[in-house]
Amino acid sequence: MVVLYVILAIVLSACLTFYRVMKGPSVSDRIVAMHAIGVMFLLVLVLLSYFFARKIFIDVALVYGVFLFVDIVIMAKYLRKPEQGGVRD
Repeated sequence: MVVLYVILAIVLSACLTFYRVMKGPSVSDRIVAMHAIGVMFLLVLVLLSYFFARKIFIDVALVYGVFLFVDIVIMAKYLRKPEQGGVRD
């Protein structure tokens, strides 16, 4: 039962972080907020795996984590400094 309360707290935190995605002062802040929401939902998948005793959720969480990492690397490369060929804020 405690797992459900933790999941609820994480989802509430993700909803509050979504405000930073919408109103972030810069593109970098928005990217960090999106990544934080992704990590929160990854944690929710792991907790659901524990709650339902299903190992498949762990596999899905691992694949999702790899996609999150690749996404951040691509965004960092795209948003590098303008003098290095990136885009402006």
